[in-house]
Amino acid sequence: MSGRALEPERHAGVFAFVCVDERADRSGLDAVATMREREGVTLIVPEEQARARGLDVLFRCAWITLRLPSALDATGLTAVFAAALAADGIACNVVAGAHHDHLFVPVARADEAVAILRGLRFGDGGRAVD
Repeated sequence: MSGRALEPERHAGVFAFVCVDERADRSGLDAVATMREREGVTLIVPEEQARARGLDVLFRCAWITLRLPSALDATGLTAVFAAALAADGIACNVVAGAHHDHLFVPVARADEAVAILRGLRFGDGGRAVD
C-alpha cells in the first residue's frame, strides 16, 4: 500500500466541548481550542476542568492528532478521514492547526476511530490510497 500514513495519536484524558458567554472568566481553563460565535465562545477543555467549573458539557470526546503534516490550504485530507469514520457511524469534529489536524470523537468510539485512521493512507492527489 503506497501513500502517506495519517499517524493518529490519541491524547490522554477526556475532553469536553462547552460554551460560555464572551465575557465569562476563562482563567484556569486550559482550552485546546476556542471558537467565537454569535451565541458565545465554544471551548474544548479537559473534562475535569469543565465539571469543576460547573459548565454544561455539550460533547464528551477523545482528542486525536493526525501527525501527518498538513497544510491549511490542502484539499482532500479531511474528506478522506471523515468519510472513513462516517462509514462506521463515528462522529468527528475537526479543528485544523497550522501543522496538523485534530479530531474530536466520542470517547466510547475513540479506539475504533484510531484503528480506522491507522488503516488509511493519503495520496498526493487528495484521495485515499488502497
